[in-house]
Amino acid sequence: MANRLVFCGSFPDDKAMSEEKAVVSQVRIDKWLWAARFFKTRALAVQAVSGGKVQVNGNRVRSSRIVQIGEILRVRRGEEEFTITVLALSMVRRPAVEARLLYEESEESIRLRQESAKMRTMFAAGQSMPAKRPDKRDRRKIRAFTRKDDADFDNK
Repeated sequence: MANRLVFCGSFPDDKAMSEEKAVVSQVRIDKWLWAARFFKTRALAVQAVSGGKVQVNGNRVRSSRIVQIGEILRVRRGEEEFTITVLALSMVRRPAVEARLLYEESEESIRLRQESAKMRTMFAAGQSMPAKRPDKRDRRKIRAFTRKDDADFDNK
């Protein structure tokens, strides 16, 4: 309940809790990224922002930056990169369907992510996993093979 008191600014009743989106005027970028479900925890959101994986209007920012409606964010999460426009503010983590209403992803960003995913699947298609884990004999062969390279390097 303490988070909601800060969020609404007063003691909320049941009706105020359902209308809490309209009350927010300022949200830190790390809280917004967490509420919009880009990161699983606030700590991961802070780490991403401080690591330069989040840009606001093309500029690197700190996790204490206040997000404004209409700003363009570029968020890198692993190999995926999102270019989004902030449509609404929220400090509370809501279901994914509601979180999706907080932002709008650009068509180009969607297309680039789909192409990137397609390239990753095509790259991984050529590689196959071994049928089984190496047994004792296989591990010895692997060690002998890798140490042979080390022995050649030491002799030079």
